[in-house]
Amino acid sequence: MTSAADFFAAKLAHETDPADLAAARAAGAGPVVVDVRSPQAWDQGHLPAAVHLPDVARAAEVLPDRDADLVVHCWGPGCNGSTKAALALVEQGYTRVRELIGGYEYWVREGFAVVTPEGRVRRSPDPLTAPVPD
Repeated sequence: MTSAADFFAAKLAHETDPADLAAARAAGAGPVVVDVRSPQAWDQGHLPAAVHLPDVARAAEVLPDRDADLVVHCWGPGCNGSTKAALALVEQGYTRVRELIGGYEYWVREGFAVVTPEGRVRRSPDPLTAPVPD
């Protein structure tokens, strides 16, 4: 039986949240962000500098470094596309794969920048997901 400490340590090793991802990117140590949503969703908006990979079977073409630090996301907590994609990437030999908990939805709700057809935009943080700046 897995201990609670082992369970939570494993969970933290395989997930990150929007605030931690933003901090890593700001520090210049950011992972490669992999967006597995549809082309229509990508066109609606995506994280800056993300890689679009709606078909994980094409991963080797788009992500040649199997040791790269990858963070995979889809729409949000109601979507398991990132879980499926993370599993597929690991099965293809990628060694450092994590999921962005909350996905695109929580990245936007926490007030981080996205790229839309209008350019780079940022919404005010949702007070239910992030502190509202003074």
